[in-house]
Amino acid sequence: MTIVDQINADITEAMKARQAERLSALRMVKTALTVRKTELPGDVDDAEAMRVLSTLLKQRRDAAEQYRAGGRGDLALKEENEARIIQTYLPAAASDDEMQQAVTAAITETGALSMKDMGAVMKAVRQKLEGKTVDAKAISDLVKVRLAK
Repeated sequence: MTIVDQINADITEAMKARQAERLSALRMVKTALTVRKTELPGDVDDAEAMRVLSTLLKQRRDAAEQYRAGGRGDLALKEENEARIIQTYLPAAASDDEMQQAVTAAITETGALSMKDMGAVMKAVRQKLEGKTVDAKAISDLVKVRLAK
């Protein structure tokens, strides 16, 4: 079953179970996937659906962070709950150890010595962690710390 089909099935399930919060989040995801489908010549495959879900996840996390900074914990909690729901459709997140190892290996492979090499290192890290959900900001911070030494 494709991700799009799974989301459609889960929307029906959430409606029957009267799970308003989950239903709202799933409808938002379905809307984003439908919009992306109109932008593409064909259907949205699983790889494209994962890119859309990753974007939505990042947006939810950023919004939650901004709401917390603005003193709106209630809205931040809503965004975090939506992020948790979206996360269930994505592959497992890379652990801190996996990210550290990928950064170390990428720096060694690319021969990076300074911040000028950050782009090459980031590209190598993404390739190493392909197939896992990755927080690009966390990786960027790790790379910056390692290259600043």
